Amino acid sequence: PRGGPAAIPGGPRAAGENGGGVLGLLRRLGRVEDSRQRAAELFRWLLAPVAPGEFLGQHWERAPLLVRRGDPGYYAGLFSTADLDAALRGGEVLFGTHLDVTSYAEGVRETHNPSGRALPAVVWDFYQNGCSLRLLCPQAFSPTVWHFLSILQEQFGSMVGANTYLTPPGTQGFAPHYDDIEAFVLQLEGKKHWRVYSPRTDAEVLPQFPSANLTQAELSEPVLETVLEAGDLLYFPRGFIHQGDCLDDAHSLHMTVSSYQRNSWRDLLEKLLPAALQMALEEDVEYRRGLPMDYLGYMGVANSDAVDARRTAFMEKVQSLIKRLVDYAPIDAAVDQMAKSFLHDCLPPVLTQSEKAQSIYGFPARWQDGGPHNVDIQITKDTEIRLLRHGIVRLCNEEAGVMLYYTTENSRVYHKEEPKFLELDPEYIDSMEFLLSSYPNHVSVGNLPCETLEEKISLATLLFEKGILTTKKPLVQV
Repeated sequence: PRGGPAAIPGGPRAAGENGGGVLGLLRRLGRVEDSRQRAAELFRWLLAPVAPGEFLGQHWERAPLLVRRGDPGYYAGLFSTADLDAALRGGEVLFGTHLDVTSYAEGVRETHNPSGRALPAVVWDFYQNGCSLRLLCPQAFSPTVWHFLSILQEQFGSMVGANTYLTPPGTQGFAPHYDDIEAFVLQLEGKKHWRVYSPRTDAEVLPQFPSANLTQAELSEPVLETVLEAGDLLYFPRGFIHQGDCLDDAHSLHMTVSSYQRNSWRDLLEKLLPAALQMALEEDVEYRRGLPMDYLGYMGVANSDAVDARRTAFMEKVQSLIKRLVDYAPIDAAVDQMAKSFLHDCLPPVLTQSEKAQSIYGFPARWQDGGPHNVDIQITKDTEIRLLRHGIVRLCNEEAGVMLYYTTENSRVYHKEEPKFLELDPEYIDSMEFLLSSYPNHVSVGNLPCETLEEKISLATLLFEKGILTTKKPLVQV
């Protein structure tokens, strides 16, 4: 389904909710006990004054949404050109890996990346000469962007990433194209002229892959044309073609927050169907029987117009085997494999000061007076514990055993680390499920459903050491 765009003017509620800018917002969210509620609140703020229910019902995967807020400070503190400059000065930004230098003029899109480190003098010279700068993972250089995305990813249950785009006045950095992600454009500074076009064919609605660069001749009339100003939001679904160019009188800095890449029914079925076929092969002899000896003589494209009872029987047999495959489909296991991929994609959680004090990250082990001090993690049956976040772990039943995947040791750079997991002994599985279902409440270690106290303390200690658990009170009073 395709719909037209909607423009929603911002109201006093949208503007007034942002006291203290984004840093104030993140501090307030840090006081929300349940990470799922935290994510829902941030999603509501991102869309305000549009209600999430209205957005999901009318726009999500369907139609663009434009929110004009008339509040240039709405995103204050999230990311700025000063933050980009500071990242360049930090010396860790590499051309091609983290930063792209691009231009688009007279229908030609070019990338101008040198090799090596993106040094300020070189980067700002490119910008001064009319090139756009795309920072590919601002979350690796900005603690605020990292914090923002790490909360939001729990709302989507799918990776949430970001790029920032700095465009000089009077220029365009990219050719018209469509993406394979749901895009939320946050206008941080300046303003930008946008044109958004409907998918051109049914096959381009919610596409699996992004398009190549398109020409103006390939486009019809835009369904939405607007100038985004600081504080505004523009959303468009994957498959909607878009292009943005700067007006002559202002630069533009925007951040595109993206989600739902490879998170469709097709992606689930890609995991599910091979597994279903494997189970069917093992349990049902019908899938192992040989094909008819003469099937090549009546099947295949050359025989597709032939009227033949053997063809009919062959078709019916294939249909019946495909229908029966549903009975062998391990749907929950396939969903767990999707979740496992998501946990690998995830940013690690950002801890509040109190969470730090109550976790391994605030544990006061140190070298002092010629030896290590405060090294022992003293968890007892009365220690009250809970998961750090609801969305940081996933139990997956795999051939090798039950694995607990977790995100606390992930990198801020996409897939820099291999997936992190623990193999759980069978006696710990009920306790892990108990911790998940108890969240966000604390439970005492003695109440974990393991058989012995030793097992309860052992599991709690293991999870605490991986940063997965926090305690109600710091374990060591410093």
